[in-house]
Amino acid sequence: MTLGYAQGMRSPLAFLSALFSSAPGRTNPLDHDPRLTHMALHDQETGLGNRLSLERAAAGAEPVYVVLFGIDRFEVLRNAIGYDSMAGLLTTVGRRLSGLTGATPVARVGAGVLGLVLRAESDDQAVETAARLCESAQTPVILNGAPVDIALTAGLARTGLINRNVASPVDRASIAIDQARAAHRRAMGFDPVRYGDPAGNLSLISELMAALGNGEFSLNYQPKYDFRAEGVRAVEALARWTHPRRGCVSPDLFVVMAEETGHIRPLTEWVIHQAVKDQAELRRAGHDLMVSVNVSGRLLSDESFADFALAAVKAADARLCFEITETAVVGNPDVALRILDRFTQAGIAVSLDDYGSGLSSLTYLKQIRADELKIDKSFILGLDDSARDALLVKSTIDLAHGLGMKVTAEGVETPTALALLRGMGCDMAQGYLIGRPVSFEALLERLDGPTRKSATVAA
Repeated sequence: MTLGYAQGMRSPLAFLSALFSSAPGRTNPLDHDPRLTHMALHDQETGLGNRLSLERAAAGAEPVYVVLFGIDRFEVLRNAIGYDSMAGLLTTVGRRLSGLTGATPVARVGAGVLGLVLRAESDDQAVETAARLCESAQTPVILNGAPVDIALTAGLARTGLINRNVASPVDRASIAIDQARAAHRRAMGFDPVRYGDPAGNLSLISELMAALGNGEFSLNYQPKYDFRAEGVRAVEALARWTHPRRGCVSPDLFVVMAEETGHIRPLTEWVIHQAVKDQAELRRAGHDLMVSVNVSGRLLSDESFADFALAAVKAADARLCFEITETAVVGNPDVALRILDRFTQAGIAVSLDDYGSGLSSLTYLKQIRADELKIDKSFILGLDDSARDALLVKSTIDLAHGLGMKVTAEGVETPTALALLRGMGCDMAQGYLIGRPVSFEALLERLDGPTRKSATVAA
């Protein structure tokens, strides 16, 4: 979701202005009646300019930067102080920004968004200036004798650039606010790569279900090294989509799309079905490996999905581990915990994935009966040079062992990290040092090949 008006839409007053100006044989009344002109170019609540005025200011031949300033947590703040007070706050902040930029006109573009036109010699200079304006303008605002704290995030877009997905620089700057917040930055220019191709993604949503049935999906497997057994004793199944026209579709894209559109259940059911099938083939080849499958938190409130999973595992006598994230039980904890108990009672292992990356809590560990805890790679990647990360990892391993869980470290990429984890008593390691995700055929070839102990593993 972006702030301001939706992509491709104009404000009602902007539409009327264009309508009058384009009518054959008629003059635009906005150019002749001062009252109509003022109404068309100003926000009625705050008296600041509106989106149309900002668009006109940015429409000159010289490239400029459209900068939008979003009030962070706008709805929470508005509900706390009221609509009338919020209008006063926006007016005050708008005047501050105008004063800081030498009386540059400031417009109200959306409910909690102000905008202005900025001239700068480079993108970096524009972003730096916008960040400085945010810092200077977000001092507390006095309303009815009480200070109100605010925080601003800025998004920028340069005029004169053509983007086939978002034509308007105001819309691009609006999207840049969301991108800046996602990146935890005070100000950021519109990034077309981050934004991607929403129109193309929309078509992918409709194609996902067909792709599951026509062989476009496959599973890759990443090995997990067991320190005590000194070998690969488990693998994680990772879905891959090879589109006939777009090639490899990023899992970060199609998994999120599947979750948002309700397709995550058929996708996960396909993964379980294929993982069970591949595991059976591994057994026939003499390799009895535990296979981990990622299960979305959205499915942990779906009793019928639990029925499917339990039936599939029982029918194949499969050894599966369901990996869930820390937020999996947040939506409907009673149902989620009941389903997780059904899994564990049926012999399906449960793993707490990416532990440490979110709001990890002892309550969370106490509630969920898990067999494995996977430490997030952000801690493992820093083991080589961070004593603090090493302390956190060692403490987490000891805590998990005390609760009866095994520990897998994700993101193991260096021999030093592997050696440290071995010394800390970690149970399993996963990462590029152990092996990258590979096709089932490549995994089978590796397992059937001669034993290869690298110097790092032998250490």
